[in-house]
Amino acid sequence: MDLFIILVICLSCLILLSLWNRSYAKGKLPPGPTPLPVIGNILQLNTKNISKSISMLAKDYGPVFTVYFGMKPTVVLHGYEAIKEALIDQGEVFSGRGSFPVIEKITQGFGVIFSNGERWKQIRRFSLMVLRNMGMGKKTIEDRIQEEALCLVEALKKTNASPCDPTFLLGCVPCNVISSIIFQNRFDYRDQKFLTLMKYFNENFETVSSPWIQLYNAFPFLRVLPGSHNVIFKNFALQRSFILEKVKEHQESLDINNPRDFIDYFLIRMEKEKHNKESEFTMDNLVATIWDMFSAGTETTSTTMRYGLLLLLKHPEISAKVREEIDHVVGKNRSVCMQDRSRMPYTDAVVHEIQRYIDLTPTSLPHAVTQDIRFREYLIPKGTTILTDLTSVLYDDKEFPNPEKFDPGHFLDESGNFKKSDYFMAFSAGKRICAGEGLARMELFLILTTILQNFTLKPLVDPKDIDTTPVHKGFGTIPPFYELCFIPV
Repeated sequence: MDLFIILVICLSCLILLSLWNRSYAKGKLPPGPTPLPVIGNILQLNTKNISKSISMLAKDYGPVFTVYFGMKPTVVLHGYEAIKEALIDQGEVFSGRGSFPVIEKITQGFGVIFSNGERWKQIRRFSLMVLRNMGMGKKTIEDRIQEEALCLVEALKKTNASPCDPTFLLGCVPCNVISSIIFQNRFDYRDQKFLTLMKYFNENFETVSSPWIQLYNAFPFLRVLPGSHNVIFKNFALQRSFILEKVKEHQESLDINNPRDFIDYFLIRMEKEKHNKESEFTMDNLVATIWDMFSAGTETTSTTMRYGLLLLLKHPEISAKVREEIDHVVGKNRSVCMQDRSRMPYTDAVVHEIQRYIDLTPTSLPHAVTQDIRFREYLIPKGTTILTDLTSVLYDDKEFPNPEKFDPGHFLDESGNFKKSDYFMAFSAGKRICAGEGLARMELFLILTTILQNFTLKPLVDPKDIDTTPVHKGFGTIPPFYELCFIPV
Protein backbone atom coordinates (compact mmCIF):
# COMPACT_ATOMS: atom_id res chain seq x y z
CA MET A 1 0.00 0.00 0.00
CA ASP A 2 2.89 2.33 0.89
CA LEU A 3 4.51 1.64 -2.48
CA PHE A 4 1.23 2.41 -4.24
CA ILE A 5 0.94 5.76 -2.47
CA ILE A 6 4.52 6.62 -3.41
CA LEU A 7 3.82 5.74 -7.05
CA VAL A 8 0.65 7.89 -7.07
CA ILE A 9 2.54 10.86 -5.60
CA CYS A 10 5.37 10.47 -8.12
CA LEU A 11 2.95 10.20 -11.02
CA SER A 12 1.06 13.25 -9.77
CA CYS A 13 4.31 15.23 -9.54
CA LEU A 14 5.18 14.28 -13.12
CA ILE A 15 1.71 15.35 -14.33
CA LEU A 16 1.93 18.65 -12.43
CA LEU A 17 5.45 19.25 -13.74
CA SER A 18 4.23 18.55 -17.27
CA LEU A 19 1.38 21.03 -16.90
CA TRP A 20 3.73 23.57 -15.35
CA ASN A 21 6.25 23.22 -18.18
CA ARG A 22 3.51 23.40 -20.79
CA SER A 23 2.23 26.68 -19.36
CA TYR A 24 5.71 28.15 -19.41
CA ALA A 25 6.34 26.83 -22.92
CA LYS A 26 3.34 28.71 -24.24
CA GLY A 27 3.50 31.67 -21.90
CA LYS A 28 4.41 32.94 -18.48
CA LEU A 29 1.52 32.70 -16.06
CA PRO A 30 1.32 35.21 -13.22
CA PRO A 31 2.92 34.13 -9.93
CA GLY A 32 0.88 32.63 -7.12
CA PRO A 33 1.06 30.25 -4.19
CA THR A 34 3.00 27.06 -4.87
CA PRO A 35 0.56 24.24 -5.75
CA LEU A 36 0.76 20.78 -4.24
CA PRO A 37 0.68 17.71 -6.50
CA VAL A 38 -2.82 16.79 -7.70
CA ILE A 39 -4.70 18.98 -5.21
CA GLY A 40 -3.07 22.26 -6.27
CA ASN A 41 -3.88 25.15 -3.91
CA ILE A 42 -7.18 23.76 -2.64
CA LEU A 43 -5.91 23.61 0.96
CA GLN A 44 -5.20 27.36 0.83
CA LEU A 45 -8.74 28.13 -0.35
CA ASN A 46 -11.78 28.25 1.90
CA THR A 47 -14.43 26.39 -0.10
CA LYS A 48 -17.11 28.07 2.04
CA ASN A 49 -15.91 31.49 0.87
CA ILE A 50 -13.56 31.38 -2.14
CA SER A 51 -13.74 35.16 -2.57
CA LYS A 52 -12.40 35.77 0.95
CA SER A 53 -9.45 33.44 0.25
CA ILE A 54 -8.74 35.29 -2.99
CA SER A 55 -8.67 38.63 -1.17
CA MET A 56 -6.11 37.24 1.27
CA LEU A 57 -3.92 35.91 -1.55
CA ALA A 58 -4.17 39.23 -3.42
CA LYS A 59 -2.42 40.93 -0.49
CA ASP A 60 0.64 38.77 -1.18
CA TYR A 61 0.51 38.38 -4.97
CA GLY A 62 -1.18 41.53 -6.22
CA PRO A 63 -4.18 42.03 -8.53
CA VAL A 64 -3.22 39.30 -11.05
CA PHE A 65 -2.08 35.88 -9.82
CA THR A 66 -2.45 32.16 -10.50
CA VAL A 67 -4.05 29.50 -8.32
CA TYR A 68 -4.50 25.81 -9.05
CA PHE A 69 -7.90 24.20 -8.52
CA GLY A 70 -6.63 20.67 -8.55
CA MET A 71 -4.21 20.47 -11.48
CA LYS A 72 -5.92 23.24 -13.42
CA PRO A 73 -4.26 26.69 -13.44
CA THR A 74 -6.65 29.61 -13.04
CA VAL A 75 -5.63 33.24 -13.42
CA VAL A 76 -7.37 35.43 -10.84
CA LEU A 77 -8.19 39.09 -11.45
CA HIS A 78 -8.65 41.13 -8.28
CA GLY A 79 -9.78 44.76 -8.17
CA TYR A 80 -11.51 47.13 -10.57
CA GLU A 81 -8.51 48.06 -12.71
CA ALA A 82 -7.47 44.48 -13.53
CA ILE A 83 -11.04 43.33 -14.21
CA LYS A 84 -11.84 46.37 -16.37
CA GLU A 85 -8.61 45.96 -18.33
CA ALA A 86 -9.52 42.34 -19.10
CA LEU A 87 -13.31 42.21 -19.51
CA ILE A 88 -13.84 45.64 -21.06
CA ASP A 89 -10.59 46.89 -22.62
CA GLN A 90 -9.72 43.44 -24.03
CA GLY A 91 -13.26 42.04 -23.92
CA GLU A 92 -13.09 39.89 -27.05
CA VAL A 93 -10.02 37.96 -25.88
CA PHE A 94 -11.49 37.39 -22.40
CA SER A 95 -14.96 36.42 -23.70
CA GLY A 96 -14.49 32.66 -23.51
CA ARG A 97 -16.34 30.58 -20.94
CA GLY A 98 -14.05 28.86 -18.47
CA SER A 99 -14.46 25.39 -17.04
CA PHE A 100 -17.39 24.78 -14.63
CA PRO A 101 -17.53 20.96 -14.52
CA VAL A 102 -20.77 20.42 -12.59
CA ILE A 103 -22.76 22.43 -15.15
CA GLU A 104 -20.75 21.18 -18.15
CA LYS A 105 -21.89 17.68 -17.19
CA ILE A 106 -25.46 18.95 -17.64
CA THR A 107 -25.32 21.27 -20.63
CA GLN A 108 -22.53 19.52 -22.59
CA GLY A 109 -21.44 22.93 -23.90
CA PHE A 110 -24.85 23.74 -25.41
CA GLY A 111 -26.98 26.81 -24.71
CA VAL A 112 -25.89 30.41 -24.26
CA ILE A 113 -24.25 30.65 -20.83
CA PHE A 114 -21.81 27.74 -20.96
CA SER A 115 -21.09 27.60 -24.70
CA ASN A 116 -18.07 28.98 -26.52
CA GLY A 117 -16.90 30.19 -29.90
CA GLU A 118 -19.26 30.48 -32.85
CA ARG A 119 -22.02 28.57 -31.05
CA TRP A 120 -22.05 31.11 -28.22
CA LYS A 121 -22.03 34.07 -30.61
CA GLN A 122 -24.90 32.72 -32.72
CA ILE A 123 -27.13 31.61 -29.84
CA ARG A 124 -26.54 34.79 -27.83
CA ARG A 125 -27.18 37.05 -30.84
CA PHE A 126 -30.38 35.13 -31.67
CA SER A 127 -31.59 35.11 -28.05
CA LEU A 128 -31.10 38.86 -27.64
CA MET A 129 -32.97 39.47 -30.92
CA VAL A 130 -35.92 37.35 -29.78
CA LEU A 131 -35.96 38.96 -26.33
CA ARG A 132 -36.19 42.37 -27.99
CA ASN A 133 -39.00 41.08 -30.22
CA MET A 134 -40.76 39.84 -27.10
CA GLY A 135 -40.61 43.30 -25.52
CA MET A 136 -37.34 43.28 -23.55
CA GLY A 137 -36.53 46.85 -22.57
CA LYS A 138 -39.91 48.04 -23.81
CA LYS A 139 -43.22 48.98 -22.23
CA THR A 140 -44.70 45.58 -23.05
CA ILE A 141 -42.37 43.69 -20.70
CA GLU A 142 -42.78 46.41 -18.07
CA ASP A 143 -46.56 45.91 -18.22
CA ARG A 144 -46.02 42.17 -17.81
CA ILE A 145 -43.87 42.67 -14.69
CA GLN A 146 -46.41 45.10 -13.21
CA GLU A 147 -49.22 42.59 -13.75
CA GLU A 148 -47.21 39.83 -12.12
CA ALA A 149 -46.24 42.09 -9.21
CA LEU A 150 -49.94 42.73 -8.56
CA CYS A 151 -50.51 38.95 -8.54
CA LEU A 152 -47.76 38.78 -5.92
CA VAL A 153 -49.55 41.44 -3.84
CA GLU A 154 -52.76 39.37 -3.89
CA ALA A 155 -50.84 36.25 -2.86
CA LEU A 156 -49.14 38.12 -0.01
CA LYS A 157 -52.49 39.44 1.22
CA LYS A 158 -53.66 35.84 1.53
CA THR A 159 -50.99 35.26 4.18
CA ASN A 160 -53.23 37.38 6.45
CA ALA A 161 -50.22 39.13 7.97
CA SER A 162 -49.09 35.81 9.46
CA PRO A 163 -45.42 34.77 9.52
CA CYS A 164 -44.33 33.32 6.17
CA ASP A 165 -41.22 32.26 4.30
CA PRO A 166 -41.08 34.58 1.23
CA THR A 167 -38.82 32.33 -0.87
CA PHE A 168 -41.43 30.78 -3.14
CA LEU A 169 -43.69 33.82 -3.61
CA LEU A 170 -40.75 36.09 -4.50
CA GLY A 171 -39.63 33.56 -7.08
CA CYS A 172 -43.04 33.44 -8.77
CA VAL A 173 -42.73 36.88 -10.36
CA PRO A 174 -39.46 36.46 -12.31
CA CYS A 175 -40.30 32.83 -13.11
CA ASN A 176 -43.65 33.79 -14.61
CA VAL A 177 -42.12 36.72 -16.53
CA ILE A 178 -39.60 34.32 -18.10
CA SER A 179 -42.40 31.80 -18.70
CA SER A 180 -44.38 34.38 -20.66
CA ILE A 181 -41.36 35.01 -22.88
CA ILE A 182 -40.51 31.35 -23.44
CA PHE A 183 -43.89 29.59 -23.21
CA GLN A 184 -46.30 32.51 -23.86
CA ASN A 185 -48.16 31.77 -20.67
CA ARG A 186 -47.90 32.24 -16.93
CA PHE A 187 -48.63 29.68 -14.24
CA ASP A 188 -51.03 29.91 -11.36
CA TYR A 189 -49.15 30.07 -8.06
CA ARG A 190 -50.93 26.86 -7.00
CA ASP A 191 -50.00 24.93 -10.16
CA GLN A 192 -48.15 21.82 -9.00
CA LYS A 193 -45.82 21.70 -12.01
CA PHE A 194 -44.95 25.35 -11.43
CA LEU A 195 -44.26 24.70 -7.74
CA THR A 196 -41.99 21.79 -8.63
CA LEU A 197 -40.12 23.74 -11.31
CA MET A 198 -39.49 26.55 -8.81
CA LYS A 199 -38.28 24.05 -6.22
CA TYR A 200 -35.71 22.62 -8.64
CA PHE A 201 -34.27 26.02 -9.56
CA ASN A 202 -34.05 27.02 -5.90
CA GLU A 203 -32.34 23.75 -4.97
CA ASN A 204 -29.90 24.00 -7.87
CA PHE A 205 -28.80 27.55 -7.00
CA GLU A 206 -28.28 26.70 -3.34
CA THR A 207 -26.51 23.44 -4.13
CA VAL A 208 -24.17 24.90 -6.75
CA SER A 209 -23.13 27.47 -4.12
CA SER A 210 -22.20 24.84 -1.52
CA PRO A 211 -18.60 23.91 -0.53
CA TRP A 212 -19.02 20.40 -1.99
CA ILE A 213 -19.56 21.78 -5.49
CA GLN A 214 -16.43 23.92 -5.18
CA LEU A 215 -14.56 20.66 -4.53
CA TYR A 216 -16.38 18.88 -7.35
CA ASN A 217 -15.38 21.60 -9.83
CA ALA A 218 -11.74 21.21 -8.79
CA PHE A 219 -11.91 17.39 -8.88
CA PRO A 220 -14.62 16.30 -11.36
CA PHE A 221 -13.78 12.62 -10.77
CA LEU A 222 -15.78 13.02 -7.52
CA ARG A 223 -18.89 12.45 -9.65
CA VAL A 224 -18.53 8.71 -8.93
CA LEU A 225 -19.16 9.42 -5.24
CA PRO A 226 -22.50 10.15 -3.61
CA GLY A 227 -22.95 13.88 -3.04
CA SER A 228 -25.07 16.95 -3.67
CA HIS A 229 -23.95 17.12 -7.33
CA ASN A 230 -26.37 14.25 -7.90
CA VAL A 231 -29.22 16.49 -6.72
CA ILE A 232 -28.37 18.94 -9.51
CA PHE A 233 -28.18 16.14 -12.10
CA LYS A 234 -31.52 14.68 -10.99
CA ASN A 235 -33.21 18.09 -11.00
CA PHE A 236 -31.90 18.88 -14.46
CA ALA A 237 -33.20 15.58 -15.86
CA LEU A 238 -36.68 16.45 -14.54
CA GLN A 239 -36.45 20.04 -15.80
CA ARG A 240 -35.36 18.78 -19.21
CA SER A 241 -38.43 16.54 -19.38
CA PHE A 242 -40.65 19.50 -18.56
CA ILE A 243 -38.99 21.65 -21.26
CA LEU A 244 -39.22 18.89 -23.88
CA GLU A 245 -42.92 18.46 -23.09
CA LYS A 246 -43.47 22.18 -23.74
CA VAL A 247 -41.42 22.05 -26.94
CA LYS A 248 -43.49 19.12 -28.22
CA GLU A 249 -46.71 21.09 -27.56
CA HIS A 250 -45.26 24.00 -29.57
CA GLN A 251 -44.24 21.73 -32.46
CA GLU A 252 -47.80 20.46 -32.75
CA SER A 253 -49.33 23.95 -32.91
CA LEU A 254 -46.53 25.89 -34.65
CA ASP A 255 -47.46 28.59 -37.18
CA ILE A 256 -44.25 29.66 -38.92
CA ASN A 257 -45.85 32.96 -39.91
CA ASN A 258 -46.96 33.83 -36.40
CA PRO A 259 -44.35 33.05 -33.72
CA ARG A 260 -45.83 33.32 -30.22
CA ASP A 261 -42.78 33.04 -27.99
CA PHE A 262 -39.09 32.10 -27.75
CA ILE A 263 -39.71 28.42 -28.50
CA ASP A 264 -41.60 29.26 -31.69
CA TYR A 265 -38.85 31.59 -32.92
CA PHE A 266 -36.24 28.89 -32.27
CA LEU A 267 -38.27 26.11 -33.94
CA ILE A 268 -38.78 28.29 -37.03
CA ARG A 269 -35.04 28.90 -37.21
CA MET A 270 -34.42 25.17 -36.81
CA GLU A 271 -36.74 24.47 -39.74
CA LYS A 272 -35.00 27.04 -41.94
CA GLU A 273 -31.58 25.51 -41.21
CA LYS A 274 -32.55 21.83 -41.13
CA HIS A 275 -30.35 21.06 -44.17
CA ASN A 276 -27.34 22.87 -42.72
CA LYS A 277 -25.24 20.24 -40.95
CA GLU A 278 -23.22 22.99 -39.24
CA SER A 279 -26.31 24.72 -37.85
CA GLU A 280 -26.30 25.56 -34.14
CA PHE A 281 -30.09 25.64 -34.08
CA THR A 282 -30.65 22.15 -32.71
CA MET A 283 -32.88 20.59 -30.07
CA ASP A 284 -29.92 20.31 -27.69
CA ASN A 285 -29.24 24.04 -27.98
CA LEU A 286 -32.94 24.89 -27.60
CA VAL A 287 -33.34 22.89 -24.37
CA ALA A 288 -30.07 24.16 -22.90
CA THR A 289 -30.88 27.78 -23.79
CA ILE A 290 -34.32 27.58 -22.17
CA TRP A 291 -32.73 26.06 -19.07
CA ASP A 292 -30.10 28.84 -19.06
CA MET A 293 -32.74 31.55 -19.31
CA PHE A 294 -34.79 30.12 -16.48
CA SER A 295 -31.74 29.50 -14.27
CA ALA A 296 -30.28 32.96 -14.82
CA GLY A 297 -33.59 34.79 -14.92
CA THR A 298 -35.44 33.28 -11.99
CA GLU A 299 -33.34 32.31 -9.00
CA THR A 300 -30.88 35.21 -9.18
CA THR A 301 -33.64 37.83 -9.07
CA SER A 302 -35.59 35.85 -6.46
CA THR A 303 -32.56 35.47 -4.18
CA THR A 304 -31.68 39.16 -4.55
CA MET A 305 -35.22 40.11 -3.50
CA ARG A 306 -35.22 37.63 -0.60
CA TYR A 307 -31.92 38.98 0.68
CA GLY A 308 -33.11 42.54 0.05
CA LEU A 309 -36.20 42.12 2.23
CA LEU A 310 -34.03 40.67 5.00
CA LEU A 311 -31.80 43.75 4.87
CA LEU A 312 -34.85 46.03 5.00
CA LEU A 313 -36.12 44.13 8.05
CA LYS A 314 -32.72 44.72 9.64
CA HIS A 315 -32.86 48.42 8.73
CA PRO A 316 -36.49 49.58 9.17
CA GLU A 317 -35.44 53.23 8.90
CA ILE A 318 -34.34 52.58 5.29
CA SER A 319 -37.59 50.84 4.28
CA ALA A 320 -39.52 53.72 5.90
CA LYS A 321 -37.63 56.24 3.72
CA VAL A 322 -38.37 54.16 0.60
CA ARG A 323 -42.06 54.03 1.47
CA GLU A 324 -42.06 57.80 2.06
CA GLU A 325 -40.58 58.34 -1.40
CA ILE A 326 -43.13 55.99 -2.97
CA ASP A 327 -46.00 57.85 -1.26
CA HIS A 328 -44.63 61.19 -2.46
CA VAL A 329 -43.94 60.23 -6.09
CA VAL A 330 -46.50 57.49 -6.82
CA GLY A 331 -49.14 57.44 -4.11
CA LYS A 332 -51.39 54.44 -3.50
CA ASN A 333 -53.79 54.58 -6.43
CA ARG A 334 -51.57 53.45 -9.30
CA SER A 335 -48.74 51.02 -9.95
CA VAL A 336 -45.13 52.11 -9.86
CA CYS A 337 -43.60 52.34 -13.36
CA MET A 338 -40.05 52.67 -14.64
CA GLN A 339 -40.58 56.34 -15.47
CA ASP A 340 -40.89 56.94 -11.73
CA ARG A 341 -37.36 55.75 -11.07
CA SER A 342 -35.68 59.01 -12.13
CA ARG A 343 -37.78 60.82 -9.49
CA MET A 344 -37.03 58.20 -6.81
CA PRO A 345 -33.25 58.48 -6.27
CA TYR A 346 -33.30 57.02 -2.75
CA THR A 347 -35.25 53.92 -3.82
CA ASP A 348 -32.95 53.50 -6.83
CA ALA A 349 -29.95 53.74 -4.50
CA VAL A 350 -31.46 51.13 -2.15
CA VAL A 351 -31.94 48.64 -5.02
CA HIS A 352 -28.33 49.15 -6.13
CA GLU A 353 -27.02 48.91 -2.58
CA ILE A 354 -28.88 45.62 -2.03
CA GLN A 355 -27.14 44.19 -5.10
CA ARG A 356 -23.75 45.59 -4.09
CA TYR A 357 -23.98 44.49 -0.49
CA ILE A 358 -25.22 40.93 -1.01
CA ASP A 359 -22.57 40.31 -3.70
CA LEU A 360 -24.75 37.63 -5.31
CA THR A 361 -22.08 35.99 -7.50
CA PRO A 362 -18.75 36.77 -5.79
CA THR A 363 -16.50 35.42 -8.54
CA SER A 364 -19.10 35.31 -11.33
CA LEU A 365 -18.87 32.46 -13.81
CA PRO A 366 -15.34 31.63 -14.99
CA HIS A 367 -14.05 33.23 -18.18
CA ALA A 368 -11.36 31.92 -20.52
CA VAL A 369 -9.01 33.62 -22.97
CA THR A 370 -9.80 32.87 -26.61
CA GLN A 371 -6.18 33.26 -27.77
CA ASP A 372 -2.68 33.60 -26.37
CA ILE A 373 -2.59 37.05 -24.79
CA ARG A 374 0.02 39.30 -23.22
CA PHE A 375 -1.67 40.74 -20.15
CA ARG A 376 0.44 43.23 -18.26
CA GLU A 377 3.84 41.53 -18.04
CA TYR A 378 2.47 37.99 -18.39
CA LEU A 379 1.71 35.66 -21.31
CA ILE A 380 -1.52 33.79 -20.76
CA PRO A 381 -2.06 30.77 -23.05
CA LYS A 382 -5.28 30.30 -25.04
CA GLY A 383 -7.95 28.45 -23.06
CA THR A 384 -6.65 29.44 -19.62
CA THR A 385 -9.48 29.85 -17.10
CA ILE A 386 -9.94 33.38 -15.73
CA LEU A 387 -11.63 34.06 -12.38
CA THR A 388 -12.91 37.61 -11.78
CA ASP A 389 -13.23 38.59 -8.13
CA LEU A 390 -16.31 40.82 -8.31
CA THR A 391 -16.32 41.14 -4.52
CA SER A 392 -13.12 43.18 -4.75
CA VAL A 393 -14.94 45.68 -6.98
CA LEU A 394 -18.27 45.83 -5.15
CA TYR A 395 -16.46 46.14 -1.82
CA ASP A 396 -13.76 48.59 -2.95
CA ASP A 397 -13.37 50.87 0.08
CA LYS A 398 -12.28 53.88 -1.97
CA GLU A 399 -15.36 53.79 -4.18
CA PHE A 400 -17.70 52.63 -1.39
CA PRO A 401 -16.47 53.95 1.99
CA ASN A 402 -17.12 51.47 4.80
CA PRO A 403 -18.24 48.78 2.29
CA GLU A 404 -19.18 46.28 5.03
CA LYS A 405 -22.05 48.58 5.99
CA PHE A 406 -25.40 48.45 4.19
CA ASP A 407 -25.72 52.10 3.17
CA PRO A 408 -27.77 53.48 0.23
CA GLY A 409 -25.57 56.58 0.51
CA HIS A 410 -23.00 54.67 -1.52
CA PHE A 411 -25.14 55.55 -4.56
CA LEU A 412 -26.19 59.09 -3.62
CA ASP A 413 -24.33 62.37 -4.08
CA GLU A 414 -24.23 65.21 -1.55
CA SER A 415 -27.50 66.60 -2.92
CA GLY A 416 -29.34 63.28 -2.58
CA ASN A 417 -29.31 62.57 -6.31
CA PHE A 418 -28.64 59.06 -7.59
CA LYS A 419 -24.95 58.54 -8.35
CA LYS A 420 -23.84 55.97 -10.91
CA SER A 421 -20.66 53.99 -10.35
CA ASP A 422 -18.45 52.13 -12.82
CA TYR A 423 -17.68 49.80 -9.92
CA PHE A 424 -21.23 48.48 -9.90
CA MET A 425 -20.49 45.11 -11.56
CA ALA A 426 -23.29 43.08 -10.01
CA PHE A 427 -24.03 41.67 -13.49
CA SER A 428 -20.32 41.25 -14.36
CA ALA A 429 -18.97 43.25 -17.32
CA GLY A 430 -17.81 43.02 -20.92
CA LYS A 431 -18.91 40.56 -23.60
CA ARG A 432 -20.21 38.01 -21.09
CA ILE A 433 -22.26 40.47 -19.04
CA CYS A 434 -25.64 39.03 -18.05
CA ALA A 435 -27.89 39.12 -21.13
CA GLY A 436 -30.92 39.70 -18.93
CA GLU A 437 -29.46 42.65 -17.02
CA GLY A 438 -32.11 45.09 -18.26
CA LEU A 439 -34.93 42.72 -17.34
CA ALA A 440 -33.47 42.02 -13.89
CA ARG A 441 -33.03 45.73 -13.10
CA MET A 442 -36.63 46.38 -14.09
CA GLU A 443 -37.93 43.45 -12.04
CA LEU A 444 -36.00 44.37 -8.91
CA PHE A 445 -37.17 47.98 -8.95
CA LEU A 446 -40.82 47.21 -9.72
CA ILE A 447 -41.15 44.25 -7.33
CA LEU A 448 -39.53 46.01 -4.38
CA THR A 449 -41.53 49.20 -4.79
CA THR A 450 -44.80 47.31 -5.31
CA ILE A 451 -44.27 45.34 -2.10
CA LEU A 452 -43.42 48.44 -0.05
CA GLN A 453 -46.28 50.38 -1.62
CA ASN A 454 -48.74 47.79 -0.31
CA PHE A 455 -47.15 46.35 2.85
CA THR A 456 -45.18 47.12 5.96
CA LEU A 457 -42.51 44.51 6.60
CA LYS A 458 -42.67 43.15 10.15
CA PRO A 459 -39.83 40.97 11.51
CA LEU A 460 -40.44 38.21 14.05
CA VAL A 461 -37.52 39.38 16.21
CA ASP A 462 -35.96 42.68 17.16
CA PRO A 463 -34.19 44.13 14.07
CA LYS A 464 -30.90 44.35 15.94
CA ASP A 465 -31.04 40.56 16.47
CA ILE A 466 -31.48 39.77 12.76
CA ASP A 467 -28.44 37.97 11.34
CA THR A 468 -27.82 38.72 7.66
CA THR A 469 -24.73 36.49 7.34
CA PRO A 470 -25.04 34.22 4.27
CA VAL A 471 -25.27 30.48 4.81
CA HIS A 472 -23.19 29.85 1.67
CA LYS A 473 -20.85 32.05 -0.33
CA GLY A 474 -19.64 29.88 -3.18
CA PHE A 475 -20.77 30.46 -6.75
CA GLY A 476 -23.73 32.34 -5.25
CA THR A 477 -24.41 34.08 -1.95
CA ILE A 478 -27.31 32.39 -0.16
CA PRO A 479 -29.19 34.29 2.56
CA PRO A 480 -30.19 32.62 5.83
CA PHE A 481 -33.71 31.28 6.25
CA TYR A 482 -36.15 33.72 7.82
CA GLU A 483 -39.83 34.52 8.08
CA LEU A 484 -41.66 37.83 8.18
CA CYS A 485 -45.15 39.29 8.22
CA PHE A 486 -46.53 41.38 5.35
CA ILE A 487 -48.83 43.93 7.01
CA PRO A 488 -51.19 45.59 4.47
CA VAL A 489 -51.12 49.41 4.50
